[in-house]
Amino acid sequence: MRFLSMIRIQENTGRVPSEQLMADMGRLIEQMTREGTLLDTAGLRPTAEGVRMRLRGGRISTVDGPFAETKEVIGGYAILQADSMVHALELTRRFLALHGDGWDLECEVRQIEGPDGECGAARAQAQAAEA
Repeated sequence: MRFLSMIRIQENTGRVPSEQLMADMGRLIEQMTREGTLLDTAGLRPTAEGVRMRLRGGRISTVDGPFAETKEVIGGYAILQADSMVHALELTRRFLALHGDGWDLECEVRQIEGPDGECGAARAQAQAAEA
């Protein structure tokens, strides 16, 4: 099963990872890639460079960043290959633990729906094909 781990950060703290933290993350990324549990990962550019699109009442609008009303933003993501949600949480815990007690981060982990996600409509289609 595939899972999306979204790293939530407080963008305006000015805090940047140290060289040591970046090296530790590089080693973890390499290890998890070798294990086959990390499929993709990246950080995201600041919200000042982003645009939000909204569909409301049949009309699409856009708003350029930064988004002042937002306290926490998604600062990066990882796509994980895991046997279960518990396994995906263990993998995410490894990433968070690298940061130590000087950081205030949150990750939201959700299963990806689709052919490889084994949930929702894809699972129903597979079950119907077997019947």
